[in-house]
Amino acid sequence: MWGSEVEAQGKSEAAEPSEEGMGGHAPVLLEEVLQYLAVAPGGRYIDATVGAGGHAAAILEASAPDGRLLGLDADPEAVSLSRKRLAQWGDRCVLAVANFRHLARVAAEHGFGEVDGVLLDLGVSSVQLASPKRGFSFQSEGPLDMRFDPRQGPSAADLVNCLSEEELAEVLWRYGEERAARRIARAIVARRPITCTRELAELVAEVVPRTGKIHPATRTFQALRIAVNDELAALTEALPQAVQVCRPGGRVVVISFHSLEDRLVKRFFLREARDCLCPPELPVCQCGHKATLRVLTAKPVRPRPEEVRANPRSRSARLRAAERLPSRA
Repeated sequence: MWGSEVEAQGKSEAAEPSEEGMGGHAPVLLEEVLQYLAVAPGGRYIDATVGAGGHAAAILEASAPDGRLLGLDADPEAVSLSRKRLAQWGDRCVLAVANFRHLARVAAEHGFGEVDGVLLDLGVSSVQLASPKRGFSFQSEGPLDMRFDPRQGPSAADLVNCLSEEELAEVLWRYGEERAARRIARAIVARRPITCTRELAELVAEVVPRTGKIHPATRTFQALRIAVNDELAALTEALPQAVQVCRPGGRVVVISFHSLEDRLVKRFFLREARDCLCPPELPVCQCGHKATLRVLTAKPVRPRPEEVRANPRSRSARLRAAERLPSRA
């Protein structure tokens, strides 16, 4: 193994990508998710990143006998896998292939216009990482793809081989916070075409000295994945929709795996917990903004040591939660 790739990649469900392996999933921060969502019998919930269904299964169990869940995922393979895992709950569970940037529309289409909680478990799942054909991981040979939905948009190979050196460096710096972005971009342009994961990882390793346990290509792969799937823009669009579909008292719970996502969630929650967003020098509020949320987590909730020991891929997870406030005139 080349080191901890998943720390910068995303959601931690440790399993093999097969129906037989579904029982081995370890959804990250599971007890904390149920606690902060305040899952109760009869509740209605949305898992906007259903993945292989680990969190969704626990929510359906805790909301029995008549709770309902809508599960979304941009990845058709993930929805197919979770459909098998969650079939035992029948019509209590509804699944849809959809990006969470369309959360409000999809929720309304499936009769989930007002719910008790929304969960977003961000990033890439272990099932996706374990599939070489998806190109998310540099630990196995595969095409340089990285799309959550392989039917949509340009792949990582398209970005690597078509962007200018300056554009590539910007992607690596903005989405990977890669200090050697310019050096890596220059090497990529000199070597391309680059079409497979191993080739890109080895190129980055030639350019960036390895320090510690993290492979030098980790930030590059993170940056390309985020750019390919437009993840930060999608999250920015999804957060207000998650609040919109919650009833008063409903909860929004977000699990992130790197600082870019976590900062975005933190700032959104803090903003929506304030009544006025005007600059402090204005003596009277002119924006008319009213708080829509009460923040439930002053600091991000991290996995307990025993969870990290059992599932090392959970170590970088951060959970933040907020509660929808009643509307005010």
